[in-house]
Amino acid sequence: MKLYGIPNCDTVKKARVWLDEHGIEYEFCDFKKQGVTEMQLANWLKQTGWQKLLKKTGPTWGKLPQEVKDSIKDDASALALMLEKPNVIKRPVLEHKGKVLTTGFNLADYEKIKY
Repeated sequence: MKLYGIPNCDTVKKARVWLDEHGIEYEFCDFKKQGVTEMQLANWLKQTGWQKLLKKTGPTWGKLPQEVKDSIKDDASALALMLEKPNVIKRPVLEHKGKVLTTGFNLADYEKIKY
């Protein structure tokens, strides 16, 4: 199992604590240090759709020019933005064997995880 995110993100911290408390082994992948590949993002987008994977809250999205925000209309445009600015990827992304189990941290979703 892999958990993708940024270590200082509160939502990522909550997910890590939950996984640790439940004895679930995972590899943490830091977007900032390890990056995320175009192929990974394309795979995630196929599974979740851009609306679920794009984080429209937070300072990175907020600082984008309105025309950039308005240009995000599909997986391709979201992919380009996520590659340029990984902080707009909703985090964490929990993945197992290439399958996205969940994005973000929602206790109910984590409790349903089958791995």
